[in-house]
Amino acid sequence: MPPGARLVRSVEGINEYQLWNGLKVLLVADSSKPTTTVSITYRVGSRHENYGETGMAHLLEHLMFKGSKAHPRLWEELSQRGVNFNGSTWLDRTNYYETFAARPDTLAWAIAMEADRMVNSRISGEDLKTEFSVVRNEMEKNENSPSSTLIAHVTSAAYQWHNYGKSTIGARTDVENVNIPRLRAFWRKYYQPDNATLIVAGAFDSAQTLSLIAQQFGKIPRPKRLIETTYTLDPVQDGERDVTVRRVGESQGIAALYHTVPAAHPDYVATEVLALILGDSPNGRLYKALVDKKKATEVYPWAANMEEPGFLLLGANLRSEQSLPEAKKIMLDVIEGFAGNPVTQEELERARAKLESDQEQVYNDPEKFAVALSDSIGNGDWRLFFMFRDRLKALKREDVQRVAITWLKSSNRTSGSFIPDTQPDRVPAPAKVNIAEQVKTFVPGVAIAQAENFIATPDNIDRRTQTGTLQNGMKYALLPKSTRGGTVVMSFNLNMGNQDNLKGKATAAELAAAMLSRGTQTLNHQKFTEELDRLKTRLQIDGSATGVSITVETIRDNVPRVLELLRDALRQPAFDAAEFDQVVDQNLAQLEESRKDPQAVAVDIARKQLNTWPADDPRYYHSTDERIAELEAAKLDDAKNFWLEFYGTAYAEAAIVGDFDAPLVEAALQRNFGDWRAKQLYQRVPKPYQETRPQSLSKSTPDKANAFFFGTMAIPVSDHNPDFAALSLGNYLLGGSTNSRILERIRQKDGVSYGGGSYLNPSSVDETANFVVVAIFAPQNRNKLEAGLREEIARALRDGFTAAEIEDAKKSLAQQFQLSRSQDGELAAQISSNLHLGRTMQFDADFERKIMALTPDQVRAAMNRYISYAKLVTVTAGDFK
Repeated sequence: MPPGARLVRSVEGINEYQLWNGLKVLLVADSSKPTTTVSITYRVGSRHENYGETGMAHLLEHLMFKGSKAHPRLWEELSQRGVNFNGSTWLDRTNYYETFAARPDTLAWAIAMEADRMVNSRISGEDLKTEFSVVRNEMEKNENSPSSTLIAHVTSAAYQWHNYGKSTIGARTDVENVNIPRLRAFWRKYYQPDNATLIVAGAFDSAQTLSLIAQQFGKIPRPKRLIETTYTLDPVQDGERDVTVRRVGESQGIAALYHTVPAAHPDYVATEVLALILGDSPNGRLYKALVDKKKATEVYPWAANMEEPGFLLLGANLRSEQSLPEAKKIMLDVIEGFAGNPVTQEELERARAKLESDQEQVYNDPEKFAVALSDSIGNGDWRLFFMFRDRLKALKREDVQRVAITWLKSSNRTSGSFIPDTQPDRVPAPAKVNIAEQVKTFVPGVAIAQAENFIATPDNIDRRTQTGTLQNGMKYALLPKSTRGGTVVMSFNLNMGNQDNLKGKATAAELAAAMLSRGTQTLNHQKFTEELDRLKTRLQIDGSATGVSITVETIRDNVPRVLELLRDALRQPAFDAAEFDQVVDQNLAQLEESRKDPQAVAVDIARKQLNTWPADDPRYYHSTDERIAELEAAKLDDAKNFWLEFYGTAYAEAAIVGDFDAPLVEAALQRNFGDWRAKQLYQRVPKPYQETRPQSLSKSTPDKANAFFFGTMAIPVSDHNPDFAALSLGNYLLGGSTNSRILERIRQKDGVSYGGGSYLNPSSVDETANFVVVAIFAPQNRNKLEAGLREEIARALRDGFTAAEIEDAKKSLAQQFQLSRSQDGELAAQISSNLHLGRTMQFDADFERKIMALTPDQVRAAMNRYISYAKLVTVTAGDFK
């Protein structure tokens, strides 16, 4: 044990330490994946902001990435090391985390960096000038979402005094007028070791890591200031409250909020269960009362897990022709109707299965687990994560019913108009919880078993991967390896049709794919999703005119049953008429809303300009208006007939990665899919290069505070073209990384964009790719944004990149490639794609070698051969009045 550190407790494989200066340290060692996550949580959020300080916690999140004494160009250093990083601000806490390929030098750098920026960050007025526009971008981006805007107004109306009613992003006037000395004082008060918890999770040496932490953080003095305990609580609500938001948009929305208990309260777990009983899709009461009966297009729940008394919020979205008053009455009657319609044991078990599945998915992934612990820390104690699990297992139907009757009352509701009541039926006054008393009864479970340290190199992946072909021609690849929690990831691709037999069938194809997860001939939609939850399985099916992609996440013991369930979904779908109507309505609602969204509008216009195919061609781009018209005319029989004609696995690929028995899975694949052939022939639909006709377009999206830039052009390059490696490296430096020229210009220097950059989208078969430039911005900054983009692209083409930039980019990309191969989901998708293309992971190895051999002159020459701002189709969408 290093000097100044002491072991506090060990719980289920997690060791908690504390340094002499008050810093808490959680070490979560797990070598199942060659990645490491460093996460630091500060117990400060928007709840701790005083009058005139709203938004300070969030603003500091941004400024903490501007650099510190030992790391003046932090974004550049993060990018050079290939680190995935982010930060988030919430009501009770702020956290920062970095995930990277497991390397002792990167881990040492991350720990030293977090220690330095804890007390040496550059909180300067100069940085604030550029970052303010970025934060304003983020404000305006949220304001573009009708549901987000509605939730913000409802939450604000629900809280009379408590800061939970205020958005973490803050009041515009507070952010605009923030005082640097006051901001620094806020930072110095809360960004200190005795108010922070450092988490290291993944593959690392615990003893060495603890010594590094003690060395870097132990030299920070324990502060003498005192952080006062917050004491403001709202009084009992005196009756119904109502809020109306009038904004431009297509779809309608309703929401209802009810005050409840803190996350540490024994009854909080019942609140989470009630959220699913009411708001789950497709099994919740609101879904059945609103969506099934075509009164709304979707419903959603939010059980707010807070350190102080939180809330339960239920919402629904409606199409413009659906009756909002009728839907609102139905929603409120259902939520407040538990006295006459009590909670059933079946509802409890269904919700319990889903919550257990969700928690296990998080616990089995070191990165997700490290980030998830931030919320429990913000709620008062990291052990609350496990206490929730134990309380969920012990939860009884009577407890859920009691919580529903206690809190889901009209007098505790914020959604409608205020109505005076001479005898209000009031709820108990919300109260804080003594967390120390709560955790006294906590008994740790058994620590999860560790997995192998899998080396994710192309050679090792190829060496460990078993490939084969089923009797009907379906290709498969199996990569068995032990994983944390016995997790297994599957990636399936079904290829179908050809240029002739797919004509005019794009909408039918998309709807056919959407129906596959809506129930089978033996299990309806509700039972199908219940079975997935019981099996701790996530299933995602996406389809287009030419194929279907399927992603499955499950655990070892359930693989055989999951493959049977997938077989039934693909080979025996129900094609229920009511479910089909719901799919159409949900798609229509999303498309109708996208008509007013600047990003969707800009992309839609640009992609339409690139389209040169006939309207019935499977390669034709259908605009938003065209898709709406096609959906309104869609018929169930067309989708079902498409499935009957085109579905089969003879031209399919499957890749499975994780903890499974290879012979058993191979036999299951043959049994479930080895005899299935499509009636229609498959031949890949080619997508040859077509030269872009440059033009500049603009579209008004009234009453949208944020605007969007989208520029694109086609280039004659595939991913195996000799120039592609140089183009990839050049694009990475130009706009493909967090330290790119474009992002440095529009965010760090000019301060006109929250986010932007560029990317390449190459074909693996045809000699064609799309080069794309994107950015969000405030409408008044359009000219400055476009000038910055134009100048940075021209500078890259004229001057190229320095040798130092090239070398840093190579190192960063090498670590990103390694990190990507370490993620089982990404690896399964890559292996599945390789099967289709006839490749192995050696293609990736060769590509990396090409990247490492590039010179600055080669990169500059390749960029000049293909890229030009003048050749882009550019579209800006926003409210430019």
